[in-house]
Amino acid sequence: MSEKLFRNVDRIVEEHLNKIYPGATLLIGWPDEIVYEKAYGTLDFERRTSIDTIYDLASLTKVVATTTAVMKLFSEGYLHLYDTVGRFINTEKPKSDITIKQLLSHTSGMQPYSELWKYLKGKELLGEILKIQPIEEPGKKIIYSCLNFITLMAIIEKIAQRSFDDFVYDIFEPLGMQNTKFSPGQNQDIAPTSEREGKRLVGFPDDELAYYLGGVSGNAGLFSNVKDLFRFMSALLKGEIVPRQVVRLFTQTVVEASNGKRHLGWMCPSSNTSSGDVLTEKAFGHSGFTGTTIWCREDGLFVIFLTNKGFIKRHEDEITRVRILLHNLVFSSISERKELF
Repeated sequence: MSEKLFRNVDRIVEEHLNKIYPGATLLIGWPDEIVYEKAYGTLDFERRTSIDTIYDLASLTKVVATTTAVMKLFSEGYLHLYDTVGRFINTEKPKSDITIKQLLSHTSGMQPYSELWKYLKGKELLGEILKIQPIEEPGKKIIYSCLNFITLMAIIEKIAQRSFDDFVYDIFEPLGMQNTKFSPGQNQDIAPTSEREGKRLVGFPDDELAYYLGGVSGNAGLFSNVKDLFRFMSALLKGEIVPRQVVRLFTQTVVEASNGKRHLGWMCPSSNTSSGDVLTEKAFGHSGFTGTTIWCREDGLFVIFLTNKGFIKRHEDEITRVRILLHNLVFSSISERKELF
């Protein structure tokens, strides 16, 4: 592999240190093969970042935890894509008629977020979120909504008859993902994010809904590092978590609406997003508000890039350009192999 490629990778990440994020970790790999890994900068302008540094994944939770859990239940015959919310949760129409597929593809018509966290906490907050009705006709438009994945979490718990975190830990633990947890609490090697209630968040979700739901949520709240996510992506692509046909269904299906395209749970590459300009619709990935991304080319080459941009400026979107530059460089420079699916 070209040393020039890795010098350019380092340059892209390093020139934004202390401007967009204090530090970052990066891993480029194929299933069971690490091509390049490196830690950059600091956790907090003082302590050095290491390759083991744990980051708040934010919305990567939607794919690593929630979508994977849905895939597991799908593969074991507990649900199918056209099952409705009302089959599992007692809620009124039209929400009761929304399908699993519409939740996964953000075509449910649900609003993007809710500020109920300002008034409610825990189970009471969850109960009220599940009552919220769509603002658009389901199936017509893509509205990226955290409420979709909180609803999916409730469905998973209803089917599994156990807590969401316990269910996903049973998926992660056989893979050796020992550093992947919801709300792990303060730890010396966890990258801090923004401030809440006058305190710096370390090991507790930056996302408000996840935080006030108690730290476990289907939309956000999971923490991990590049090593664990390498194990996850390797196992997923090899069909070790669910059969490869199921992985193909969720990562290759393209759901089109009037304003865009999605995969099932996963994002579909599109212009001027974190995916960059090189990837085709057969690629899949996701990003997180805290400054995290995973993108995978159709032949199995993937890039895991984790930062804690919220430590500097929470509502910073310049990181999108960093992601585009990084993904364009990697996915255009490393030769393709045979498609996985």
